[in-house]
Amino acid sequence: MMSSSPLARDLDEALDTLATAAGNFFTGRDLDGVQRTDATFWRPGTRVLAKTEGPVRRASYRAGWQRLAVRAATLAAAAGGGYGYWQHPAAALQALTYGSLVAAAAAAAGGIALGMAGRERRELMREWVEPLHQALVGPLGIPEASDPRRYLHVPVNFTDDDAEIRIDLPAHLKFNRDQIAELLMQKLALQNASFSWRLAGRDTHLIVKKKHQPPARLSLDDPDVRDLLASMPESAPLIGLGAGKKPVSVDLDHDSPHVLISAGTGGGKSTILRTIASQFLHNGADAFILDFKRISHGWARGVPGVTYCRDIADIHDALLRLGHEGQRRIRLAEQLGDDVLASKPEKVGPRIVILLEEVNATMKQLARYWDKIRETGDPKTSPAIDALAEILFMGRQVRLHVLLVAQSATARALGGPEMRENFSTRILVRYTLNAWRMLVPEVHPAPKPTRHPGRVQVVLGGIARETQVLNLSEAEARAWAMAGAHTTTRTATTTTILSKPPAVEPQPIPAPTPSQPAPTSTVDDDLVGLRQAQRDLPAISLAALRWARANDPEFPDWADKRGAELLYCVGDLKRWARNRPRASRPTSDAEEPGA
Repeated sequence: MMSSSPLARDLDEALDTLATAAGNFFTGRDLDGVQRTDATFWRPGTRVLAKTEGPVRRASYRAGWQRLAVRAATLAAAAGGGYGYWQHPAAALQALTYGSLVAAAAAAAGGIALGMAGRERRELMREWVEPLHQALVGPLGIPEASDPRRYLHVPVNFTDDDAEIRIDLPAHLKFNRDQIAELLMQKLALQNASFSWRLAGRDTHLIVKKKHQPPARLSLDDPDVRDLLASMPESAPLIGLGAGKKPVSVDLDHDSPHVLISAGTGGGKSTILRTIASQFLHNGADAFILDFKRISHGWARGVPGVTYCRDIADIHDALLRLGHEGQRRIRLAEQLGDDVLASKPEKVGPRIVILLEEVNATMKQLARYWDKIRETGDPKTSPAIDALAEILFMGRQVRLHVLLVAQSATARALGGPEMRENFSTRILVRYTLNAWRMLVPEVHPAPKPTRHPGRVQVVLGGIARETQVLNLSEAEARAWAMAGAHTTTRTATTTTILSKPPAVEPQPIPAPTPSQPAPTSTVDDDLVGLRQAQRDLPAISLAALRWARANDPEFPDWADKRGAELLYCVGDLKRWARNRPRASRPTSDAEEPGA
């Protein structure tokens, strides 16, 4: 029999190709007929088949019926459009013109919305899922071209207490379970996770959950919390509870003399400071609250042992005097010797805790304030900033401790990288990955931040401990601070550091004569009554001063008497006026209840 002609052979090959393509089209397979995933007509695929080369499109994971439905809909739309153009070409062109504009606008709006909604998911894939996929490819024995989304089911909130992670495992089971578990712990920065393996049957998978997580919330009313708080060492205040309800604290005498708190807005920075500071006050320490925001720690107003500086001038002065106090303590510690300090550290003086709020803004204001007041020959750098640096470099023996809060604790904001290195303990909450890498690069990978209220990472000694912070309300913090060692007796340290001018015997004021007018101004060392003080405090009425004397716990004490009239130091009155919370100050007679 004679062989068929080349034309006939080409026609046969074309028909075979068309028939194969039609079969692949209507059975929902890839049009080239290559099976790249384990997807069937009814079930979507989860993994790439062995010996598959090159990238695998997402459509290859869809079930056959899903791909057939998309193809049929596309054909129907094309056929309908062609028939409409054949019957009514003008109307079809007009509909196509306006329809394309509407479709483009809808596609743009949808793309923007999808981009915003999927931002967290994209970050999750880039930072966590794809690196985990690269680490698991070899140990699991799966093709590298596999789509990690098909077998790594990691939720965006996988660090939350009730979240779970699912890993679809290959059916061959030719992997080391301990190795897979270790890789998951390392690549996802998990702590105290439980692993549930299902290896029987067709659906082989692994479920990973948190175990022994910190409590969901922690307050003073919870069982045993009050007793735990009272049992903490004087130098190691309770921060909160970690995994398995283990207490988490920092010992300022042994672990770290200073603490850095880095948190974004709404992260609970003031709550953490309030919890720590109230415990120190309870145990007899003095506290200096340097709060440029003025209202962060209203609970501390009038608490014995607290010096609250809100005005930048007073913050400047307080840092200078604290620096001098640190130098005095260093000299005293040198005289006492290590043996005495080891047995009686209180010999250098009571513990002083310095709360420095919003250091980013405060450091700028201190530099700006110094530029305004410095004179020719003064150093360019603010002496208050230098004093803070000296305090940070002082050892544990001087018992001066800085609790510093920053939204962005860059080296520049803190005055240099060497100052930041003095904070061995760092508490991070609602941090970014950049902030983590900047502050604690030794802990890698960074745990994914959570928005769980009160949940922080306490990093000490290169170890991060997930902690639920003890949330003391303002009333509870104030009550706890005032229930301790300073309730009945006070040390003289605060008075020494920010000392008032000594009381002097009042001198009789000579009567004015025609050649000698009455004095019209005072200096800070003068003693005056409230009526006379109005010359130095023109914005505050006499009724307001009298009301503050009776109701404001921070109103200065009188220094002397002139008959029945109480006399006050002008400098103390000015400092009080600068540091009053602006929102609560009375400014007129009408605002003074009971004046």
